[in-house]
Amino acid sequence: MAVADEDGGASARPKRADAVRNQQTLLAAAAEVFVTSGVDAPIREIAKRAGVGMGTIYRHFPTRADLVVAVYRHQVEACAEAGPALLAEEESPFTALERWVDLFVDFLVTKHGLADALRSDSGGFEALHAYFLDRLVPVCGQLLDAAVGAGEARPGIEPYELMRGVGNLCVGRDDDSRYDPRRLVDLLLRGLRGTRSSS
Repeated sequence: MAVADEDGGASARPKRADAVRNQQTLLAAAAEVFVTSGVDAPIREIAKRAGVGMGTIYRHFPTRADLVVAVYRHQVEACAEAGPALLAEEESPFTALERWVDLFVDFLVTKHGLADALRSDSGGFEALHAYFLDRLVPVCGQLLDAAVGAGEARPGIEPYELMRGVGNLCVGRDDDSRYDPRRLVDLLLRGLRGTRSSS
């Protein structure tokens, strides 16, 4: 079902496991290229990174907007799945939160240019934004609750607030090479950590 969504709903038939793997490899490669070159990067650059022909990309994603949307959804799912996995593997819930926020920043960089790519379909962008919030706000909330419960984070911060704050800090990264949002995100997280509460 999720794979059909990533293909723009073109096919309702389930895909073979190798076809799904190939598409995931292609989406991961496209995400990496978008991070370094933006969503307007040449398709041949994505094909080279993925190790496939350009025809393979166009067969899966007839337009650039189709590809950008699929990468967006792929990255949202990766962020959503990473939250519980990080909580399970990290000794400190706050460390899990820090690592997740780092992934979230990567996602926000990948997402740059999405609005321009979808300018002709504002309704599609709104639907993607709702999907993004539905999937990621609860994951951020789970991480925050765990960190607060362990006495590692200040209580009272809403997950949407944190995500919005991180997102705002990432604005402008592409307009100024001297600006590194991760430095300010780190300061934000230090403030969230504060001192352990005795109450």
